Amino acid sequence: MRFYKAYLHDIMIAFEAIMSNKLRSILTALGIIFGVAAVITMLAIGKGAQQEILEQIKMVGVNNIVVFPLIENDDDQAASGEEVDDTNKKKKKLSKGLTLADVNAIQTTLTTVKLVSPEVIINNNAYQNGMKFQTKLLGVNNHYFEIYNLELEKGVYFDSAQSEKGMAVCVIGANIQSKFFPQSDPIGQYIKFGKNWLKIVGVLERNNIKLSGYQNAGVNVINDNIFVPIKTALLRYQDRSMVNALKVQEAARRRNRSQKVKNYHQLDKIVVQVKQTEDVQATVEVMSRMILRRHSDVLDYEITVPELLLKQQQRTKEIFNFVLGAIASISLIVGGIGIMNIMFASVMERIKEIGTRMAIGAKKKDIVVQFLAEAVLISVSGGIIGVVLGVIASVLISRFLNIVTIISLFSVVVAFAVSVGVGVIFGYSPAKRASERDPIESLRYE
Repeated sequence: MRFYKAYLHDIMIAFEAIMSNKLRSILTALGIIFGVAAVITMLAIGKGAQQEILEQIKMVGVNNIVVFPLIENDDDQAASGEEVDDTNKKKKKLSKGLTLADVNAIQTTLTTVKLVSPEVIINNNAYQNGMKFQTKLLGVNNHYFEIYNLELEKGVYFDSAQSEKGMAVCVIGANIQSKFFPQSDPIGQYIKFGKNWLKIVGVLERNNIKLSGYQNAGVNVINDNIFVPIKTALLRYQDRSMVNALKVQEAARRRNRSQKVKNYHQLDKIVVQVKQTEDVQATVEVMSRMILRRHSDVLDYEITVPELLLKQQQRTKEIFNFVLGAIASISLIVGGIGIMNIMFASVMERIKEIGTRMAIGAKKKDIVVQFLAEAVLISVSGGIIGVVLGVIASVLISRFLNIVTIISLFSVVVAFAVSVGVGVIFGYSPAKRASERDPIESLRYE
């Protein structure tokens, strides 16, 4: 309080000097303004990206392992299991690909495994009341919903009879309900997918996590999907492990067209959830050897750990955000250098004013406070404007660029505190230089 009373007059003089040179003060503050705005915006983008990835990790499950089939060309020896003997003749090993038998083996053999869900994916159109919607049907078991933490908004999951007998029932995503049943309860009603009518027994809660970039890591966008029991998908839609007249005809057509690519896998994916996180790597190694043995040493599958992929991307984004934050922070330093240069110029312009004040009794501390107050007021004003611009920029980025941004109080406080610190640090040297001038020499200065 004593300091406030003692130097209030000096601070008022500094404020009057700023107001009398508004344009110069605004130009001086621009570096601080854009620096603070950039720091807040970059931190908001980084915080939003971090939260989004954490939600995605939660969605895919921290202990999940995904087994994908490898669909290769006939000419690829490694995928088809071809070996070359001493007489340069090829022997071809046979594999049934990923099947329900692999799922049962994983579930019963590996003690570290908690849940296993097979997956068959079919793309087609859904129909209801004359409307059509392109969507995806997933054949799964009830473990799928538990693995991916999917809750029901209404209805029930598949019961044992529906799962074992492959009955024509389904659980739909939130967007399917909004498209076909906006004004009615879909439970108990029917929806047509492909050539089959399916009875709706459940509707999943809407999930707002953006997962479009992570489907290769075993994640599906659930809002647009229709889910049926795995046996329903195999019995009523497609089972690539079955050999029938249609399969033979299709194989003949492929030969006539010289088509090399084939998919003999019964399943499109197997999702495995491990009981303990520390057992994930060991489970991957044991499971890989077991499946390889079951597939006659044909490496026609690949195993991924989605959580590791997402964490790698999170680390990449953290590094990227650090670099962006560092670049934005450089703007604050540049702004501080601008303040220092302007204040040095101001000292040279106001030498007579300094001499006059010291001649009539002003102390060196008064001169230091005056010029330091000018620098701090400029940086504080720039900091406030920068905070406002940073918040506005973060909101606009989130709204128009569809990028998640989270503005934290911490980032605002840090950016503002740095702007004040810049004013003090870069304003002190010019202020000290002004106070050390000789009053007589200052009055004689032309």
